[in-house]
Amino acid sequence: MNFKKKVLKNGLRIIVVPIAGAPSVTVMALVEAGSEYETKEKNGISHFLEHMCFKGTEKRPNSIDISRELDSIGSAYNAFTSYEVTGYYAKAHPKHFNKILDVVSDIYLNPTFPEAEIEKEKGVIIEEINMYEDMPKEKVGMVYEALLYGDNPAGWSILGPKQNIKTMKRADFLDYRKTHYVPAKTVIVVSGNVDANTAFKKIENIFGSMSQGKVIKKKKTIEKQNMPALKVGEKDTDQAHLIIGVRAFDLHNKRMPTLRLLSTILGNGMSSRLFQKMREELGICYYVRSGISDLSDHGHFHISAGVDRTRLALAVKGILEELRKIKNQKVSAAELRKAKDFLIGGMYLGLESSDALANFYGSQEIMREKIKTPKEVEREIEKVTAHELQKVAQTILVNKGLNMALVGKCKKEEENDLKKILRI
Repeated sequence: MNFKKKVLKNGLRIIVVPIAGAPSVTVMALVEAGSEYETKEKNGISHFLEHMCFKGTEKRPNSIDISRELDSIGSAYNAFTSYEVTGYYAKAHPKHFNKILDVVSDIYLNPTFPEAEIEKEKGVIIEEINMYEDMPKEKVGMVYEALLYGDNPAGWSILGPKQNIKTMKRADFLDYRKTHYVPAKTVIVVSGNVDANTAFKKIENIFGSMSQGKVIKKKKTIEKQNMPALKVGEKDTDQAHLIIGVRAFDLHNKRMPTLRLLSTILGNGMSSRLFQKMREELGICYYVRSGISDLSDHGHFHISAGVDRTRLALAVKGILEELRKIKNQKVSAAELRKAKDFLIGGMYLGLESSDALANFYGSQEIMREKIKTPKEVEREIEKVTAHELQKVAQTILVNKGLNMALVGKCKKEEENDLKKILRI
């Protein structure tokens, strides 16, 4: 899974990952633009704009023109918006490479933002916001991000508030796109059964004429915490959904492979410490898992779980107990080996499709501006020692940096009890 890269004169980067004999090919356009590049007044515009790119282009005036063309070749296609990246992609049989390249590039380069479609899509996005508000597992993540970063871009919702969505105009999309959708912030990725030289030539013919533009950097995320913090999102549910986490490392930090192994040992898989503790031993929850957020200038490690609200205190105590253990005791050679095999094996399994490969290589290029192959990632994981793992645990799992977000019914006295428990 080697890749080839080319940088055009205007700064646009092209990544091609050729895989001879693959049953598909993916074209993906990524731009360094997301909710952390927004102002408070326009929070939500990155995601809204992503929707609008499918509502008509100069060549394909209506949304049905886009969907019908892609559906007619059996293509899988979609788009996504995150805190720092927006992406558009299509995947199809290799014989349809020219078609999906044409459509994806058209969506990216030539959206028309019809005013009537903007007004209709406002209702769609507001319902999307409502949907996530009604999903406690999703809502608790929003509460957690707001707890960590407050009234800063990193703490805002990717979807934005409803009031912002209601007031956005066509001019807002034109201005935002002109500011952020520039060649130097754009990566075009092709992966799968495709000839690299052919792909480079076709992409350069399409994107080479983009005007250079000016690169706008996002504001640096400011982090400050001196004591444990708790934030409750009240919701009338029988089950409480919680996240317990700490600030950790940005994606450039050399300790990230170690942190990934720490997360794997604690809460990835049915044999992980937290799954065995919380579900198999205590029978206290259906799901419990750990995860990592690693962005360009900040990141965090977190544990999420859903528990019966009457056993919330017991659940929090159980999670904290496992955090203490991994701080105070080195993991065994056997457990570390298992975690490495789990992480490496999962990585390779997750790269079996052309769209997964496109995202793997493209996201690294757009975020890090330096790509590591799966083999290089594997070697980094293999180098991690039990001593390094314990040191990372001791560095980040400190009481003053502890955070807990909760969605569910929570009385004031219960909230006070949780604050007392939050000690590592």
